[in-house]
Amino acid sequence: MPDSANSDILIVDDESDIRELIADILEDEGHGARTARDADTCMAEMNTRAPDLMILDIWLKDSRMDGIEILKTVKRDNPSVPVIIISGHGNIEIAVAAVKQGAYDFIEKPFNIDKLLMTVNRALETSRLRRENAALRTQSGPRTELIGNGGAIRALRQQLDRVAKSKGRVLLSGPPGSGKDVAARYLHAQSDRADQPFVIVPSATIEPDRMEEVLFGVEHEGRAHDPGLFERAHGGTLFFDEVADMPPVTQGKILRVLVDQAFTRINGADTVRVDVRVVSATNKNLNHEIEQGRFRQDLYHRLNVVPLEVPGLDSRREDIPLLVEYFTKQLNEEQGLPMRELSEDAAAMFQTLPWPGHVRQLRNMIERILILGPDEGEIAVSELPQETDGAEPGGRDALSAALAGLPLREAREVFEREYLIAQINRFSGNISRTANFVGMERSALHRKLKSLGIVTLSRGGTRMAAIEDEEDGDEV
Repeated sequence: MPDSANSDILIVDDESDIRELIADILEDEGHGARTARDADTCMAEMNTRAPDLMILDIWLKDSRMDGIEILKTVKRDNPSVPVIIISGHGNIEIAVAAVKQGAYDFIEKPFNIDKLLMTVNRALETSRLRRENAALRTQSGPRTELIGNGGAIRALRQQLDRVAKSKGRVLLSGPPGSGKDVAARYLHAQSDRADQPFVIVPSATIEPDRMEEVLFGVEHEGRAHDPGLFERAHGGTLFFDEVADMPPVTQGKILRVLVDQAFTRINGADTVRVDVRVVSATNKNLNHEIEQGRFRQDLYHRLNVVPLEVPGLDSRREDIPLLVEYFTKQLNEEQGLPMRELSEDAAAMFQTLPWPGHVRQLRNMIERILILGPDEGEIAVSELPQETDGAEPGGRDALSAALAGLPLREAREVFEREYLIAQINRFSGNISRTANFVGMERSALHRKLKSLGIVTLSRGGTRMAAIEDEEDGDEV
């Protein structure tokens, strides 16, 4: 909501002298003023841009709707716009009727200028406070810190900070559980829209036949409309979570809204104009979805103005101890679970485990350990599940079986290779830290890695170790 001294006010009166007089008074006070002479010009102005306040005459000569009917329509379609009624034929019955239909106040003609300005300023201030409270309620939800100091998460933060102040649409990609929703909330919080709503469209969970109703809202005869998510996000950010799951028919309508920033509600005829920044997320390859005919190429190009990749946990292993500390504190505050720290051995184990479910899986494991484990003391290696959810079963047993069938020298080579790859990835490709932990000189470690055919390559903003025959990487 703009400051009350710089607001957009629509004046609707059939008398040109009155319209111009009120407009001059308001403009002298620093407000912007638009005018309309009847219902049609009023609705045209509303469809162009909803004002911050409307001043509306009850009696409109040669108009298809009188002031009360216009008031009903405005409060149905734009309930946040305060309306001040004016009339030269005022009486208590009209005043009561107008207030019952949602008018902020009633002023009789000829009006006192000081009273008019006082009423205008009060109406604008009341509307501003209501919008601020609504925005706070809408934004309540999970905390959205991007936890970590590793190269991958630092690179993502820098990219988000850079694009936050722009109006460009952002497409976030990354594996399930990597935290794309957190990145979207972080982007919103750093933007100029931070004090406006952040609204999520859960594309994968909304029934296809209800998608348009949920997005665009529904009009009802004789009662207020049900606003859709586009309207609820007006002024703020609309986040399409897993946008690839959007029904094809709805994709075309979303494309039109992105082009026009306007739409009509289900069962409605009036144009609703919105100002929203669209952020989308997907774990699918949208180019593949386009080739398969499941996603519109023109919508993809509209959404993919700024593509950003959210790294998976396998690219953020050095952040795992900080994430564990953060989730432990969060679970303590939300559920009263005990505050415990990772032992050094457990931290090392966490950093070397496979995490197919990424950050979401890590949080679930911490919650499980805190629920089932003791109320105090460090989290020990013995408390970790033998297998991580979604990992290939029998990982350790499979390695033991493979080693058992090899001569000692070859088994030692396999073990050293797997061990060093795990340690390098644990420290995000930092050879100095790896050498310090494993107890080797840096030069000796380099020679060992070369002899084992281990290289590093850049992936997701960090460096990862791999076997030279399997990956086309850079030498360590």
